[in-house]
Amino acid sequence: MIEEKIKKLIKEALKNLNIESGNFSVEHPADLTMGDYSTNVAKLANVKKLETKNKRFTREEVADMIGGFINRNKPKEIEKVEEKAGFINFYLSRKFFAGSIEEIVNKANNVGKNDILSGKKIMVEYTDPNPFKPFHIGHLMTNAIGESIARILEHSGAAVARANYQGDIGLHVAKAIWGLLKNEKLQNKSGSHNLQATNIGQAYMHGAEAYENDEDSKKEIEEINKKIYARNDKKINEIYQWGFDVTMEAFEDLYKMLGTKFDFYFLESAMADIGRDIVNANMDKVFEESDGATVFKAEKHDPKLHTRVFITSAGLPTYETKELGLTEEKFKTNPEMDLSIMITANEQMNYMRVVAKAISLIHPDFEKRMKHITHGMMRFVGDKMSSRKGNVITGESLLNDARDAILEKMTDREFPNEEREKIASDVGVAAIKYSILKQSTGGDIIYDFENSISFEGDSGPYLQYSCARANSVLEKAQKENILPDFEVLPGEIFEVEKLLYRFPEIVFRSASEYEPHFIANYLIEVARAYNSFYGNTVIVNKEDKTSPYKIALTYAFSFVMKTGLHLLGIEAPVKM
Repeated sequence: MIEEKIKKLIKEALKNLNIESGNFSVEHPADLTMGDYSTNVAKLANVKKLETKNKRFTREEVADMIGGFINRNKPKEIEKVEEKAGFINFYLSRKFFAGSIEEIVNKANNVGKNDILSGKKIMVEYTDPNPFKPFHIGHLMTNAIGESIARILEHSGAAVARANYQGDIGLHVAKAIWGLLKNEKLQNKSGSHNLQATNIGQAYMHGAEAYENDEDSKKEIEEINKKIYARNDKKINEIYQWGFDVTMEAFEDLYKMLGTKFDFYFLESAMADIGRDIVNANMDKVFEESDGATVFKAEKHDPKLHTRVFITSAGLPTYETKELGLTEEKFKTNPEMDLSIMITANEQMNYMRVVAKAISLIHPDFEKRMKHITHGMMRFVGDKMSSRKGNVITGESLLNDARDAILEKMTDREFPNEEREKIASDVGVAAIKYSILKQSTGGDIIYDFENSISFEGDSGPYLQYSCARANSVLEKAQKENILPDFEVLPGEIFEVEKLLYRFPEIVFRSASEYEPHFIANYLIEVARAYNSFYGNTVIVNKEDKTSPYKIALTYAFSFVMKTGLHLLGIEAPVKM
């Protein structure tokens, strides 16, 4: 890459001039008029060997010396080198940019691929909704982040397996079944599985409220919970199986809408006994008894950690124990796995650190093969906590609201109904996913519904619309029989060219840091640059000898946008 050439050239200059330097950086200036790359090497340079009693060098003079050597020895890809305010700025040549566009066009949908994870086997666990409960906003966030990370790692050479861990036992199930028993109308099996799942979600919310506010109901729910674990009540078993099947089917509809297909499904019920066996096998080595419960005193191993219960005094395994079982099962399922990534909300960070410490004592070889990525919460502008239909917002209702709002915007566009529905669904998903992925994963997100569905500005639909606009240009070029070509180049270097060649760098950084937001922010920048190019340039023109190059540039933009959107888990509609 050109960046490596520039770094090598700087090192040659330092060696030739007998100048020492620390860890200098080579970066893209925020202002494109300040060059395509810039280095701070002159600010870090040590020129004491060159100085005398009567001669001291300023940073500007040091920059002039280094820049002068580079100018005399620069490769053809660099047009010029300038020194400003102690920085050395590099301006790339017209031939470099034309070559980068040609390279993108030749790579097509493989643009941005790298091999930093070639041969690596990685499992990414994400989404993790619980049967019998609504698919909430947190599941939507985890899915968007997890799917994007999985795709970015695949684009970087890894073999990725997608895993989903679902809580099919526990108090939440008992609360839902209690609600179903109290209101048999909610057990109606005549509607679609989505309608039945919605009824089960209502039963759960009714049971959750009763559990908190009524002592008798709480006791009844706890009794149901014991029967679920024991599987000794025929009626409860029947309701359980129906509820499990229906909610899992409804989840699959959502996964399809979100563009996710899982390779492995792990269930909490299966992990409980595995985890319990691990705890029992490591009593007095890792775990100990305390007030009738089995605990892990993690602070003995790390003062930043704390004690967690793994088996309750009633003999029931906790989430922590099930996580032990899950981890062992993952590595048993995929024994050659190099890395197991788990994505959850921030609130699970502290307890997962305790679990990770316990695992490291039991399986030291697992410790460096596990990574926990956490995300913040979604907060709504104006604290609007209900959907357009007046219900409490869930992940599913937010997706449906976004789709419906996009459908309303499409009333003046001519599409067959089925195609219209598909486009609206894809654009609605893009609106939400982009809102989640444009920020770094650890922080909270302020979600503005109206801005998210806008076809202008900082939004997912804007990216899709920019891609569809490029497709329309290419369609027009095909009708005019203007093919991409690099023989005659415009004199001007367009801003979009100065951004497109950076895409592989952005993908590399996103893969290295497990951060999709680098790609999301880059795509907005390059989309704005292309739309400016589109608005100020006649692209398709048989009389213009540079038109074939402008068409090639549009192809390059199209490939980068489609690939970038794919890495975010967003579809790129051909027309909008």
